[in-house]
Amino acid sequence: MTNPTAPHGADSEVGRLQTVMLHRPGPELKRLTPRNNDKLLFDGIPWIGRAQEEHDAFAAALRERDVEVLYLTELLTETLQSEKAREHAIAAAMASLHLGDTLRSYLDGALHDQAPEELSTFLTAGVRNDEVRGGFGLVTSLLAHDDFLIDPLPNLLFTRDSSVWVRDRVAITSLAMPARERETQLTELIYTEHPRFAGTPTVHGWQREHVEGGDVLLLAPGIVAVGVGERTTPAGAERLSRQLFAAGLAHTVLAVPIAQERATMHLDTVCTMVDVDKIVMYPNVADSLTAYAVTVADPAGGGADPVSDADLVLRVADAEPFLLAAAKAMSIDTLHQIDTGLDPVTAEREQWDDGNNTLALAPGVAVAYERNVETNARLEDAGIDVVAISGSELGSGRGGPRCMSCPVSRAPLPSGV
Repeated sequence: MTNPTAPHGADSEVGRLQTVMLHRPGPELKRLTPRNNDKLLFDGIPWIGRAQEEHDAFAAALRERDVEVLYLTELLTETLQSEKAREHAIAAAMASLHLGDTLRSYLDGALHDQAPEELSTFLTAGVRNDEVRGGFGLVTSLLAHDDFLIDPLPNLLFTRDSSVWVRDRVAITSLAMPARERETQLTELIYTEHPRFAGTPTVHGWQREHVEGGDVLLLAPGIVAVGVGERTTPAGAERLSRQLFAAGLAHTVLAVPIAQERATMHLDTVCTMVDVDKIVMYPNVADSLTAYAVTVADPAGGGADPVSDADLVLRVADAEPFLLAAAKAMSIDTLHQIDTGLDPVTAEREQWDDGNNTLALAPGVAVAYERNVETNARLEDAGIDVVAISGSELGSGRGGPRCMSCPVSRAPLPSGV
C-alpha cells in the first residue's frame, strides 16, 4: 500500500516535483489496431515492449531526482479492494447502451466475481466479444467477434488530462471525447476512495462541462491559464474558473483560445513552463496567442459571501497577447519565451513531436523528448537543465512528458517568486 500520509498539492508548474502519478503502458495498448486506433485517439500502433522500456526509463529519471512515482493502475487495484469502489467502477463500465440487458447482466456478475487486480485489468484493457463465456444472445451474435464490449483505455498513459492538483485540492476533469469518459470516472474513484487520498477536497468533476488537464497551466501561485479549443469548452473554462475562485485557489484565470486542430489540441502542446519566468513556446502561434484575464467582481448579493460558485460575478478583461497578459498577472516584467526549433519548419516538426510538452522537475530543470534536438538546445542555451528521455513509441499517442505525468505534490515556490 502506498504511503497515506504524504502531503499533496501544487501551486505552480515548476516547484520541485515530489510525487507524480504515471501510468505504465499495459495490455490496453495491445488492443490498438488499424481499425480502432482513430476511435481510441491514437495516431499509430505503438510497439508495446519498447513503449514500456521508454516509460520505465522515464520513471527511473524521475526517481533519480528523488520524485516518488505512483502508478495509476496500482492505485486503482488498491482502491478496488473497497466494495463501494467496486460497485461504482462496475456500474460505470456497464452503463454503455450497446450492451443490451442479457449481456449486461452476465458481465455485471462476471466482473463482480473478479479479484481487484483482475477487475482493474478488465476495466482498463477492455473486454472483447470473443472473450466472454456467457451472456450469449442477440447482441453477441450481431457484434463482430473482435468488437469491444468494454472499450480499452489506451489514453490512460496521459495521466495529466484526467486530474489537476491546484494547491491542496484536486480538480477532476471532464474529458470531451467519448473514448475517454471512463478515465475520469476511474480517476475520481481513486481520489475519493483510495486511503492515501482520504479527505482530499475535489473541484469540478467528470460530469461537468468539458475541461481537460492538458489545457490547465499553473503559471504561478494563484494564477491559472486555461486553454479553450478542441477539448476544453468556453463553458468548461468558466465553470473551472468559478470553482477555483470560490475555493480561494486562484485570483486570476487566463482563458486562452487555441486553434482547434489535432496538432494543438491542448494548451500544453503550445507552451509549458520550465522556470518561474521562462516558458517554452511554439513560435508559429506565439504572436497570435491571446488571453482574457478573468477575475472576480463583487459577489451576487452586494458583497455577501457567495453560497456557491454560481453566485460569483466574473470580470472578463479584453483580450491581450498571451505573454503580456501572463506577465501582468504574474507581476513580473517579462515571461521569457524559448522557441521550439530554429525556424518555422523545424518548429512545426518539433511541436508535432511534443517539443513544447516538457515536465518541470524544479525551477530550471525539465524533462523533454531527446528527439527534439533544436528545442532542447535552445532550452539549454536559456539555462535550463534538460533531462532528455526517449519517446519514439511513447509519442505515438501524441503526448510528451507533461501529458504523461500528473504532479500530485510539488514544493511551494518561495514567497515572492
